[in-house]
Amino acid sequence: MGIKENLNHIKSQLPEQVTLVAVSKTKPINEIMEAYNAGQRIFGENKIQEMVDKYEEMPKDIEWHMIGHVQRNKVKYMAEFVSLIHGVDSFKLLKEINKQAKKHDRIINCLLQIKIAKEDSKFGMSAEDASTLLQSDSFSELNHVKIVGLMGMATFTEDMKQVENEFKFLKSTFENLKSLNTDLNIISMGMSGDYELAISCGSTMVRIGSSIFGARNYNN
Repeated sequence: MGIKENLNHIKSQLPEQVTLVAVSKTKPINEIMEAYNAGQRIFGENKIQEMVDKYEEMPKDIEWHMIGHVQRNKVKYMAEFVSLIHGVDSFKLLKEINKQAKKHDRIINCLLQIKIAKEDSKFGMSAEDASTLLQSDSFSELNHVKIVGLMGMATFTEDMKQVENEFKFLKSTFENLKSLNTDLNIISMGMSGDYELAISCGSTMVRIGSSIFGARNYNN
């Protein structure tokens, strides 16, 4: 199946309340335009410079999501246009996003990345740190960012019971934090290999790349 068929197949399976982020990292513009022409408007990138280059060349009604780990010194390059930053894993990063958003007179929506995986390679803050952040005076002074939900990446494993437990932990963390911050409405969890399980555990946003575009090309 081609990109359009893959996209339509996945969209037909998604419940109404679940948003699809088409993960376009490493993909050339002509392939992303195939998805765009099939109706997709939300794309996720994990490198800021690659996202900036694509933003400049592609239609301006696209919502660009930054789904990768964010280096503070690169926030300025995407602050003008990014729609949602998934991987906010520290107050320092949030403060930098606020600073750069202010320069463009914007409020940038962000997700707190919670570390749900057992792997050391995964980024994220603890549920306790997220709770502390949302209740802090320092956070309340940031007028150019808005925390609208949580993001988590499960362990890369064949053990789907473990993945399920990690997803359920993110969902329960979301419910706890929502009592502190009523702006929370997004749970971004689930990728090509586990999005159906993620949705059954409460995900409202899935990040799907290879099931739409095929295997990634890291040689570009």
